[in-house]
Amino acid sequence: MKNHHRIVVLGAGYTGMMAAIRLARRTRRTGVEITLVNPSARFTERLRMHQIAAGQRLADHRIPDLLAGTGITFVLGAATAIDPESRTVTVDDGATSLEYDTLVYALGSSTDTSRVPGADVHAFALNSPQEAARFATRLDEVAAAGGTVTVCGAGATGIEAATEIAEAHPGLNVTLVGTGEPGAMMGAKARAHLGRSLDRLGVTVKVGARVTKVLPDAVELETGEVVPASVCLWTTGVSVSPLAADAGFAVDDRGLILVDATLRSVSHPDVHAVGDAAAVRLAWGQIHGTCQSGMPTAQYTADAIARRLRGKTVKPFRFGYFHQPISLGRRDAVIQFTHADDTPRRAYLKGRAAVLYKETVSGGPVKLYRLGKRMNVSATISKGGRATRKPADPYRSAH
Repeated sequence: MKNHHRIVVLGAGYTGMMAAIRLARRTRRTGVEITLVNPSARFTERLRMHQIAAGQRLADHRIPDLLAGTGITFVLGAATAIDPESRTVTVDDGATSLEYDTLVYALGSSTDTSRVPGADVHAFALNSPQEAARFATRLDEVAAAGGTVTVCGAGATGIEAATEIAEAHPGLNVTLVGTGEPGAMMGAKARAHLGRSLDRLGVTVKVGARVTKVLPDAVELETGEVVPASVCLWTTGVSVSPLAADAGFAVDDRGLILVDATLRSVSHPDVHAVGDAAAVRLAWGQIHGTCQSGMPTAQYTADAIARRLRGKTVKPFRFGYFHQPISLGRRDAVIQFTHADDTPRRAYLKGRAAVLYKETVSGGPVKLYRLGKRMNVSATISKGGRATRKPADPYRSAH
């Protein structure tokens, strides 16, 4: 094996942390140097942002503490450019330049507030603990004044935020706005429980109309209806960093890195993309960005890099969805179990059992990181069975 093989991991979210810590264990005592780059020293639990938004205080997990004992070098800063010819990453103002032999691109995604006029000015998003905390402060002011809260986006994040807010501030007027029915991806029984929970918490649901404008005190719908909003929380739409496209990596029309069956860039094989940053196609279709799918891509990539460094072959990535867990405040939740392609099975959980299940899911990543420093632990719940035994054709060109 080549000594001093340099691996740089960009992003210390769920996938970047998993990839870095597992790589450190898989390549210990081999001369491999691993550097993890992230603009914040705090590990962000994206699965819990709605709790901060409702005013709850969460544990402050520090990335250097989670990395202690791994030998990983942590660089505090944001990657601003990648030069694939010289294999270097520029961090922040250009004062820091990192050389790599292998790059793990794990920059993830964020809520996109740029596509609807006014959303970037008048709405909050849950892209960081700091922004979620600012929303919580504003929420307290709105609650004290008897105002209204409008959550835009009826996906899992919007549902969790709306129910968390309504439970934390009983009597506050909370409206959930979306183009589709909340829980549309779930089976009928799970969806019915979700609907009853929204009713119990007093959340008004408006679906079937797209938001066309966000105003200082309201949102406008394409139907012409104006929904009051003393404060607006935006949870719909996703954007990714332009860094990959700017570097010349082959990307799809959303900016995700096109990867082969082993999650390597089809244009730059020394670059591995994981989580929300990768356009991962399997036999049943393309995976969508969730922690459930992202963590297995990171685990697989760490193992694949370690195997290649030892001169071993690498099998194609396999993954299947297993569940759709949604919290409904602190005292309720619903878990829809799924087929590999994320379509619902008949089985589901609700109530207290679902709360315990969801808490295990939300707290799982940090526990895996700590255990992963001492032993090989798995983040993969399902490889998809027969649905993923035949790999999809790899991407051949940028879209």
